[in-house]
Amino acid sequence: MTTHTDNVTEQPSADPVYRAVSRRRLLRLGAGVVGGGALLGAVAGGGVLAGWLPGGVELKKVLGLTGTDGTVPDVAPGVVRVEQVHSAARGREVTMVTMLPPGTVASTNLPVCVMLHGRGSDAQGMVALGTPQFLAAAVNGGVPPFAVVAVDGGDATYWHQHAAGDGDDPQTMLREELPGWLHARQLPTPRAAMGISMGGSGALQYAAGRTQSGRNLDAVALLSPAVFRTWADARTTGGYADEADWQAHEPTLRLDRTQVGTLGVWCGQEDPFCPAARQVARQARAREARFPDGEHTDGFWRRVMPDAMSLLGHALATT
Repeated sequence: MTTHTDNVTEQPSADPVYRAVSRRRLLRLGAGVVGGGALLGAVAGGGVLAGWLPGGVELKKVLGLTGTDGTVPDVAPGVVRVEQVHSAARGREVTMVTMLPPGTVASTNLPVCVMLHGRGSDAQGMVALGTPQFLAAAVNGGVPPFAVVAVDGGDATYWHQHAAGDGDDPQTMLREELPGWLHARQLPTPRAAMGISMGGSGALQYAAGRTQSGRNLDAVALLSPAVFRTWADARTTGGYADEADWQAHEPTLRLDRTQVGTLGVWCGQEDPFCPAARQVARQARAREARFPDGEHTDGFWRRVMPDAMSLLGHALATT
């Protein structure tokens, strides 16, 4: 998928591999989950392997082994502009949020990253996540400046037009309408994409469309991408009309035909999308691939957002 040819390197988790847990706490928890003796049998000298525990994810949650939640940086954000624009491709008014780093103004010289939200969220949800502050903290820390633009993609569209043909086509909006909206505001066509959950699927679909048009993205950052290796996994989401619809839009089925300059993938070990995210990172030869303890939550996305901002900013500055 990428023009980068190095092997994927999965960086070690920032969380310790072994966590110290008191014998008394393990006995108390084990009695209600798998039995104190059985649980203690999985413990060596009071250390618990973070990647495996009897009782699975639920027990790891109780023991506090799914990683700490990230927090929004305590910094002043740059300009944040919230506007309503009409999308003919989606057949409705949509919200567009432009986020600039501190001390900058809209300029055709400022690279743009389009940010695609997850299911149940929207463009303004990316502001609530803390994106303006994460962008400001990154630039204040030396990351080359860039703008982030979020747009509404629909609640459960998975960022593609459905086979039912209801006139709602988020990808056409991104490819054909978004550049004009940005140009009218003195900003260039996006050269990067960041996708969270459902937005991760959308970002890969957007990258594939850009490849087909001969205008590859310079960088893509995927946070817990909601992608599916099989139709059996995808059919339960309601994001696809049928198997043919899934095959027509699932980005993991066309990674070999998608080119991206720099790819980063972050997904928590306790996230149900982790196996698929690992496959994407391997198959696409991600520049950065990290799979620490973590769930499919805002807290995890805030934890890894600084790394994603750094990858995007440096990739955009060197291409």
